[in-house]
Amino acid sequence: MTVERPLRLHSRITPSAITALRTASGDREIREAALEQFGDGLVAEFAALQPRLEAFLDDWGSEEAGDEDEGDESPKRGLPDKRRKKLLDGTTWQRDEQLVAAAEALRELFSDELFTDHNHFRAEVQKGLKLQGLKLSAPDLKLLLRETSWREEAAPAVIAKAHKPGKMAPDSLHGLFEAEISGKACVVEYEPDVDLRDSEQIPLLEEGGIEAFIRREVLPFTPDAWINAEATKVGYEVSFTRHFYKPKPLRSLAEIAADIRAIEQEAEGLLDGLLVGAN
Repeated sequence: MTVERPLRLHSRITPSAITALRTASGDREIREAALEQFGDGLVAEFAALQPRLEAFLDDWGSEEAGDEDEGDESPKRGLPDKRRKKLLDGTTWQRDEQLVAAAEALRELFSDELFTDHNHFRAEVQKGLKLQGLKLSAPDLKLLLRETSWREEAAPAVIAKAHKPGKMAPDSLHGLFEAEISGKACVVEYEPDVDLRDSEQIPLLEEGGIEAFIRREVLPFTPDAWINAEATKVGYEVSFTRHFYKPKPLRSLAEIAADIRAIEQEAEGLLDGLLVGAN
């Protein structure tokens, strides 16, 4: 079974985060090199620059070092088609520029403010984007939030979903926690932290079942943990090595000693041959 713990983040719009967003579409090293060579033209004049960008990508990653003794050169090794196609898609450069513009606008609003509650930060980002007349898709908003946040153990848990009062009964063991939002009591689900995710193997006939095991072995040490019921699997684990592997019988000491004596005799014979040849 899988045991989850909530994601806890601090957030801030920093210059380094904005720089990271310039290459948010992937292949960061290549995009950084392309931006250094072509600059803002990759967004404003992509169609005109595309032939030069294609030539730039053709040369990227080529290997000229071969066997120096024979003077051979290694063949050029180009980018995989999927990565190349994405780099030659002008919309990816526009998307990254849109993320940068949004982050810069938010930095003007927030300056260097540190948000110790990511839930508050997320709400303020959405308000700020609306105030600036900027729109981001859900995946792009998620990416912006990720690039401007980092894990912090003491921070409040990040809320993934809130249920209206009375619509869902609290059950912290299965990820439904009581909380208060805007002064109203509700039930929330937290965003799991993949770095803290753990798994437990529990005997099928465990006394009290899964819940008793979690209450006894997990919650005393991580009280904010919960069971991911969808990831729970019931079955048997069969160790093929333990049950089916048949090791070869070990050789006896007498056989090993005989091999050693034979090698010693062979070595002595080779040495004698060398001495006779020298004379």
